[in-house]
Amino acid sequence: MNLGPVEVAEIAAEAAQEKKSKNTCILDLRGLSSITDYFVICSVTSDVQGRAVADNVQEELSKSGADVWFVEGYEHAKWILLDYVDVVVHVFEEETRDFYGLDRLWGDAPRAKLSTAAKKGKKK
Repeated sequence: MNLGPVEVAEIAAEAAQEKKSKNTCILDLRGLSSITDYFVICSVTSDVQGRAVADNVQEELSKSGADVWFVEGYEHAKWILLDYVDVVVHVFEEETRDFYGLDRLWGDAPRAKLSTAAKKGKKK
């Protein structure tokens, strides 16, 4: 299956919320950045939860045919980055998210709406 960036972002957000991530959002960076099309940003309360979220995102996207290109920060899990080229998933511990402020840094980026399933953290 060949997924587009929107689908990758939506599946990633849904998978993060299945593991009880908080404040999950999708930022649409098209036209604002040449690095990637979307950021998926979420918060977790511990390193264990961070790794569980990252693992679930990778597992759900792999089932759909999208494999991660690069992973950074998994060992310490304060900020785990999953690079899917057109979509970059950021899994932050809450304090780390507040410190780096990607939401503020990319404040001009439109926020894509999460599907109802993603908001509830359940599969469609």
